[in-house]
Amino acid sequence: MNLFEIPLQALLSQVVLGLVNGSFYAVLSLGLAVIFGLLNVINFAHAAMFMLGAVLAWMGLNYWGLSYWVMLLVAPLAVGLLGVLIERLLLRRLYQLDHLYGMLLTLGLTLLLEGALRSVYGVSGLSYEVPESLLGATDLGFMILPNYRAWVVLASLLMCFFTWFVIEKTRIGAYLRAGTENPKLVEAFGINVPLMITLTYAFGVALAAFAGVLAAPVMQVSPLMGQNLITVVFAVVVIGGMGSILGSILTGLALGVIEGLAKVIYPEASSTVVFLVMVLVLLVRPAGLFGKEK
Repeated sequence: MNLFEIPLQALLSQVVLGLVNGSFYAVLSLGLAVIFGLLNVINFAHAAMFMLGAVLAWMGLNYWGLSYWVMLLVAPLAVGLLGVLIERLLLRRLYQLDHLYGMLLTLGLTLLLEGALRSVYGVSGLSYEVPESLLGATDLGFMILPNYRAWVVLASLLMCFFTWFVIEKTRIGAYLRAGTENPKLVEAFGINVPLMITLTYAFGVALAAFAGVLAAPVMQVSPLMGQNLITVVFAVVVIGGMGSILGSILTGLALGVIEGLAKVIYPEASSTVVFLVMVLVLLVRPAGLFGKEK
């Protein structure tokens, strides 16, 4: 279809819907970028942590009567604590080895978590209702936007800004970056570098769980719900630049919009347009759009 033949209303609608998907991409890729950029770990368990956040939100509501708003805080904290155990008991032993070992370990953890939950809940999917305070929709003139999807975009942008600000603009972020580049020097100033590394991994997986809770009312909650997203999210991280915080945020949002527009212009390519962009970027700039050339 010719771009100029598409009604403006349809294009604007797809841009807004693309921002919703891009918000999930941004938060998930942000967690990956934080972990890789500061710990040099390719965290394949990210998909499982995203799924675990959604499953915990569902369990909180159906087993313990905890509301969406409570689980938006509790689920990331619980997954963050799991991240502390994973980093201290498993990943810490692999930092001096090749990246491949960390990747295989986190991939194995993903298969274990998905298999365990699949044996309990199956793969058909569980429904999670939109919180009552976010029911309804807003008329934007060119489309009717569900209030919950608007909240997803807002919450994701706020979390992305908070993470970028802490890592790039605060003393804590400076300590984190310095601790990964020269840990012995930073420890000489009395800073507990191993603890900072543990908390960094915990925060990265907590971001994935936060995205999972946001996704629970939008997607079917399932042990396999992270598998479709994670390949796109890794592509986002590669395009933005491995370890680039700002690159992950901007690229995630932009690719969500591009993917949305592709569904109107050429629907057959909508599922592959992200990977086409990745190939083109790598041909021109192998380090990614915001990555540092070595």
